[in-house]
Formats: sequence, structure tokens, C-alpha cells
Amino acid sequence: MRKLIKQLVSSTAKNPIAWAVYRMCGKLAGQLSQVHGHARLVRQESARDETVARIAQELFPDPQVSSGPFKGLRYPGLQSVGSMLLPKLLGSYESELHAPLEALLRKNYSAIVNIGCAEGYYAVGLALRCPDAIVHAFDTDDKARSLCGAMAQVNGVAGRVRIGSLCDPTLLCSIPLGGKGLIICDCEGYEADLFNDQVVQHLSDHHVVVETHDFVNIDISVNLRDRFRRTHEIRSVKSTHDIEKAHTYRYPQLDRFNTNERFLILSERRPAIMEWLVMTPKAN
Repeated sequence: MRKLIKQLVSSTAKNPIAWAVYRMCGKLAGQLSQVHGHARLVRQESARDETVARIAQELFPDPQVSSGPFKGLRYPGLQSVGSMLLPKLLGSYESELHAPLEALLRKNYSAIVNIGCAEGYYAVGLALRCPDAIVHAFDTDDKARSLCGAMAQVNGVAGRVRIGSLCDPTLLCSIPLGGKGLIICDCEGYEADLFNDQVVQHLSDHHVVVETHDFVNIDISVNLRDRFRRTHEIRSVKSTHDIEKAHTYRYPQLDRFNTNERFLILSERRPAIMEWLVMTPKAN
């Protein structure tokens, strides 16, 4: 059959009408190939998510963070928003920030602002670590705000966690930070607009940690450095690739899993190597 088709095409390819048909077949084949590729990706992601959900239920039937700066933080259920659940419960999530975060938490903060709070990992975790601070948590996602409220309730800090939607420059400047405030921001590129010159000056006496999203706009980290360098000392922290985590991170819960399974569990699925700017006021 293939030989006959090849002979037919060879004998008719120069015919204008036949060529128009073949060209249409080529376009259709390309479109069908894209459909097939997307369908295969969806199936793979679905199978991966089902495996992750099964492992989460197996390892954390009573979901709470098992290590790291927020050890003991309880989750109201096995749900997260915008990032992977298992690294958070394991305590490996953004572990690159653990050391600088512990150094910051030696301060006695009067207020904490978490912009892009998701389900509350940082907002509620910081409320537990800083019992004298009011935490202002913001996220534009309805589900995130709902889960953050539930997490604050489960952990007994609902009275100190105030949840809002969009935090724009005007709102950020209106938040009473008191003598010493901490701002932690992960807002998917909006940091480029949020931290304008007026906001940076307003935060000159306060600590700021920003995850930059240069894959959205390659100039974000450069511009933020330029804005903050007059008032803050700036430390850069880079994320670790998920493959390296699978080979090097050691947690007792993972001893029975092979490397591929550890990759699945530890993966934060970042689109690129990320950077955090950890900024300390020069005045302090």
C-alpha cells in the first residue's frame, strides 16, 4: 500500500490540482500533530498529578509542614494554589530562602505584608513565627484567599491575618508597618509596577523579599535593583533546578523512593531558574 501511494504521489505531484490537495494534507497533518501533542501532554500531566495526589495522601494523611521554617504549619486540606503542595508539606519549598528567612525572623516585626499569598504558606507561617505581628495577605485569586483564611483559622491566627485582593502601590503605602515591617512578594511579574520609586522610598526602613519574574520581563530584576540600591543592601538568591533537588535533597520521608519519584515529589515546576532579591535597609 505504501509503495502504491508513493508511486501515485510521484506521478501526480507536478499536477497543480494534485499539489493543492497534497498541500492541504500537509497542513492538516501539522494541525493534527499539534492536537496529538497537546492531548499527550494533558494525559501525562494528569497522570503525574494523580501520582502526586496519591503520594501526598500517603505521606501526609494529617497535612502539616514537616520541616523548615514553618514546621508544624497545618493545612486544612491537601490543596495549594499556584505552586506545588508536596514540597511545602515536606519543607523543601523554596529552601534556598530558608537561611536568609531565618536571619530576617530574628527581627521583631510589627507588621508583615505577603503579596501573592496563595493558600497561605508564608502568610500563616509567618504569623506563627512572629506572634506580635499583624499579617496583611493579598491575592487576586478567590480560591487562594478562601484557603488562606481557612489555614489561618486552623492554625489559630485568624485574628492577626488580614486578607485582601489586589495590593497596588497606593494600598501598599497605606498599610501601617510600625517600627519594623517585612514585605514578601511573589506576584508573577506585577512587582515591576508595584515597587515604583514612591513605594521604595516608603519602604526605606523595612525589609523586603521579592521573587523576580524575568521570564515575564527580562528587565524586572535589573530595574528593581536600580530602585532599591539607594536605600537597601541587596542580596541575590537563586533557585535550584528540580533535577538537582532530586539528586541532592535528603528527607527521611523520601528514602524509599527512587530518583524519578523524588523528582516528582520535590519538583516545584518553575519555568526558569528564579531569583529572589533579599533587601535589608541601609539605615539599620
